[in-house]
Amino acid sequence: MSGTLLEARDLRFVRRGDAGPLKVLDGARLTVARGEVVDISGPSGAGKTTLLRALALMQPGVSGELLLGGRSAAEVGPREWRVRVALLPQKPVVFPGDVRANLRAPWQLKVRADERVPDDDELRAALDRVGLAEVALDREAVRLSVGQAARVALVRVMLTAPDVLLLDEPDAALDADSAEQVAQLTAKFAKDGAVVRVRHQRPDGVHARRLRLSAGRLHGVGDSD
Repeated sequence: MSGTLLEARDLRFVRRGDAGPLKVLDGARLTVARGEVVDISGPSGAGKTTLLRALALMQPGVSGELLLGGRSAAEVGPREWRVRVALLPQKPVVFPGDVRANLRAPWQLKVRADERVPDDDELRAALDRVGLAEVALDREAVRLSVGQAARVALVRVMLTAPDVLLLDEPDAALDADSAEQVAQLTAKFAKDGAVVRVRHQRPDGVHARRLRLSAGRLHGVGDSD
């Protein structure tokens, strides 16, 4: 690992509900180094997804300070931040059209207008790495199973080569073999970037620092917990 890549200081978020205000994040702090995988667990409703959205600058109403490579979110700006920090939600998103179009969707955005679009050989190799050798690039995305769609969505995000990858239960809908392939790909990605994952499953062999979110803050978790 080589230096802090992503840092969150004193994150706070209050959700308004029928029962009154609820402190979802209450001074949460997180430091993630380049080359590191951080796994976050916690009870249902603890705010794990809210935390990931906050780290991605996608959760309105969050206060606190976020830094990327030592630069504040205000200095980096939301456009650059969302290129360099990518969030994969728990429920995979696929768009109308075939798998090829889905994988190339990020390059339809203005922010990537000057970037080279991955060719079919690159797309094919990326799918093969997550056990999707049977999925043709011209298959309609709506015909994918939930597990296949989850892996296509993961490949799409990884192809954009962000610095930080935020994954919300990336293996929740996968069988054991598929989950193992995703774990290996995640570990490979983290050699150059950083990964923050919300996970409830048992450790998957990826060397990760484990934290638990409770009462709005992050706490260290031992391997025996």
